[in-house]
Amino acid sequence: MSAESVFPQLEALLPHVQKPIQYVGGELNSTVKPWDSCDVRWALMYPDAYEVGLPNQGVQILYEVLNERDGVLAERTYSVWPDLEALMREHGVPQFTVDAHRPIDAFDVLGVSFSTELGYTNLLTALDLANIPMYAKDRTEDHPLILAGGHAAFNPEPIADFLDCAVVGDGEQAVLEITEIIRAWKAEGRPGGRDELLFRLAKTGSVYVPKFYDVEYLADGRISRVVPNRSGVPWRVSKHTVMDLDEWPYPKQPLVPLAETVHERMSVEIFRGCTRGCRFCQAGMITRPVRERSITGIGDMVDKGLKATGFEEVGLLSLSSADHTEIGDIAKGLADRYEEDKIGLSLPSTRVDAFNIDLANELTRNGRRSGLTFAPEGGSERIRKVINKMVSEEDLIRTVSTAYGNGWRQVKLYFMCGLPTETDEDVLQIGDMAVNVIAEGRRVSGQNDIRCTVSIGGFVPKPHTPFQWAPQLSAEETDARLEKLRDKIRGDKKYGRSIGFRYHDGKPGIVEGLLSRGDRRVGAVIRAVYEDGGRFDGWREHFSYDRWMQAAEKTLPDYGVDVAWYTTRERTYEEVLPWDHLDSGLDKDWLWEDWQDALDETEVDDCRWTPCFDCGVCPQMDTEIQIGPTGKKLLPLTVVK
Repeated sequence: MSAESVFPQLEALLPHVQKPIQYVGGELNSTVKPWDSCDVRWALMYPDAYEVGLPNQGVQILYEVLNERDGVLAERTYSVWPDLEALMREHGVPQFTVDAHRPIDAFDVLGVSFSTELGYTNLLTALDLANIPMYAKDRTEDHPLILAGGHAAFNPEPIADFLDCAVVGDGEQAVLEITEIIRAWKAEGRPGGRDELLFRLAKTGSVYVPKFYDVEYLADGRISRVVPNRSGVPWRVSKHTVMDLDEWPYPKQPLVPLAETVHERMSVEIFRGCTRGCRFCQAGMITRPVRERSITGIGDMVDKGLKATGFEEVGLLSLSSADHTEIGDIAKGLADRYEEDKIGLSLPSTRVDAFNIDLANELTRNGRRSGLTFAPEGGSERIRKVINKMVSEEDLIRTVSTAYGNGWRQVKLYFMCGLPTETDEDVLQIGDMAVNVIAEGRRVSGQNDIRCTVSIGGFVPKPHTPFQWAPQLSAEETDARLEKLRDKIRGDKKYGRSIGFRYHDGKPGIVEGLLSRGDRRVGAVIRAVYEDGGRFDGWREHFSYDRWMQAAEKTLPDYGVDVAWYTTRERTYEEVLPWDHLDSGLDKDWLWEDWQDALDETEVDDCRWTPCFDCGVCPQMDTEIQIGPTGKKLLPLTVVK
């Protein structure tokens, strides 16, 4: 395949599109390696627009890990907006990387990181623009391997027909292992062609190759079993887990975007995994066990990252950053160190029961004081027991009272609608909670300019969680419930004007539910949506519910199932789930028991501080929870003057 830059053809098109800067590359800390000096070449894709894709930590980490290796190169590609897509088709310009503008079909691997299922149609767009056959069965050894990773790859079945392989779990070590297998196969003269390469990957037990597994169905549409169709291929594929984050201090040289992106900051992942046990949270379940980065490791990454980028804000990322055992010392140490430079610190959102005013003050000491975000998730005490979100209304009121009393004026509360066993009353109590928050804020501050924004998302049951068996609420029921809540808030003459109300309607959640718990039959729906013009389904202005429903009505009856079969139907214990052969480390019986505990409204403690609950992760993965405290401090590291 030719690896010549397509920039000469692309450049002529850029004056005719919006935001052409996102396609030109050359960002600070980007890497372009000589093509001929490398024998394994990766194109890494985040299947969304540049402004969403560039800040993605996963892609940035793998980009650096690969480019650090001799003989290996990695370049990035993102989804092109429809205006450029039309011009590329008209002028024969293929999907390209932003680093050296090389065509995607010249690479050995196209690695696609899916953090949401709504990027699936963007993958098909990229394959078509790259002149790569859409179906894996039609590709030859001249085409790149199409490899999926990211959280949505924990159930890659809906896109199995389009993928050559998928990696479940952490990518740092996985991409290097895959690289060596490809390198050896190429060095030997590509024996056995593409099939042999895929077999070598599958044999490792940690790369999933869908073509080596047959799915058998029962007469009622359920799966009877998923079985390897070739000897030497394992029955189950296991998750990758990076145990010592200090050994992987990436990204060391974060990319600095040329165009505006969704996050304008330098980010450091301070720990990976979460054991709070929120039953709706796929990310928390699939990233177990907890692995903390040391306080000195974090300090070192922040120091190098700021020097390499010039950013003025540092995001301390994890699923629940205030749970780091040394978060207070981390925040104080960084605030002290960068006081002169006015480097701001941020946490994505703070748990109600982990918030304290000292931490909040350290985080805002050098930056601006924005609003605080908390996520009670459920409006009533009962529903919070169902989802294992162990936060009482008293906890929340006490926390916001402290915040408002210390000068904050705005609090954002995040909830979900459509949770298992939820009633109208559970949702209406969200309004009561918001009123109580405003009333408390006015009381402690003596001011009337107190604001509380209520933001509500639709609940989608996800694979590898206790709610993977749960029925989803229909779009109509979701909308009706939220309408009642909106009317209640607006009807409150005393407090209603101080409460902002943001919510998504129930329609995108149904499509996400179809894709997240779908099996291989859903691939026909995705293909039909793509052919009808579906792109950027995660963007409200591009998403079309009707297009998805029409595609489903056209394709699913051939298999004897429909959208409701995948979304609003409850599963039983006996049912084989489409992802059961992909091992996240979690014991399926433990997940089922936790589902029963949810129905009984029984809460379960965080296993970091209590005896083990036998979820299965630690013994199965030969891992353990890794937490501090280390007893070290960031200072006396030199204070930046």
